[in-house]
Amino acid sequence: MAKASNDAGEPIELPVGDRIIRLSSPERVYFAERGETKRDLAEYYLAVGDGIVRALRERPCMLHRFPQGVDGKKVHQKRIPAGAPDWLETVELWFPRFGRTADELCVTELGSVIWAVQMSTVEFHPWNSRRDDPESPDEWRIDLDPMPDCPFSRIQRVAHVVEEVLDELGMRGFPKTSGGRGLHIYVRIEPEWGFADVRRAALAFAREIERRAPDDVTTTWWRKDRDPTAVFVDYNQNTRDHTMASAYSVRGNPRGTVSAPIRWDEIDDIAPDDFTIATMPDRFVEIGDLHAEIDDVAHRLDTLLEWADRDDIGVGTDEPDVIDMDR
Repeated sequence: MAKASNDAGEPIELPVGDRIIRLSSPERVYFAERGETKRDLAEYYLAVGDGIVRALRERPCMLHRFPQGVDGKKVHQKRIPAGAPDWLETVELWFPRFGRTADELCVTELGSVIWAVQMSTVEFHPWNSRRDDPESPDEWRIDLDPMPDCPFSRIQRVAHVVEEVLDELGMRGFPKTSGGRGLHIYVRIEPEWGFADVRRAALAFAREIERRAPDDVTTTWWRKDRDPTAVFVDYNQNTRDHTMASAYSVRGNPRGTVSAPIRWDEIDDIAPDDFTIATMPDRFVEIGDLHAEIDDVAHRLDTLLEWADRDDIGVGTDEPDVIDMDR
């Protein structure tokens, strides 16, 4: 990838399918560790195009923008700005906490991803539902979130417990790195339940993981009460309007790490920093999209909801801090 000078460079035009996307400041450095630029970021998303579009397709998507590169200020953007191209697909969502709506991006083609990069987007954070029925999730998200002193080896051990329980449930999970120090596992589900029930099912599953690996796992919500060396199975990622970085999303750090799909049999051999915008294009060419089959089967939550009833799990009120509505 190209190194940048101090000059952000003249605008360039990138062909993306049938569209031409204008990219301003293409030589602005976004990732300090190796010097990758805004243009390098766009070329990364072009290289993994099928994967990022599959991960985002038809989902309301919050954009994490870094107008001056990842060492600068981050902007959380729900609302598509005025002047966006008329071909860009969106969905209007209602945010009851704020008493207003926002038109969020819904990726339907690679051009909309590269348009978002032009808008200085580094990270893509989609909902776990799609725009035709935003209140009915079709994706259950298992977030293995390490506490500050948790080694990655503990995340790896817990991931195998997750795989074991999913196998017993007859469910296929699709793992990926978080782009940080954790792992995510996504499971396609029938969109027959609302967010409250999906969260109940997710908590019931998390407690089963905690029962099987009590020395490694916590489901305690309040951070101050958690073991600082444990893995928190974050069931609240299934709450309405809580989003996570998608598969293939770059993360906003100087190394340019990527939330990378992985195989279950790779888990013991990987390190969180293995996957970056510098390494992922070749991996994608070599093995393709490991989440290519994620939409082939959708599972039911009946058993998990029976577990929730058994464990007397209600809807619950504890939620993490919300990000305020932005531009």
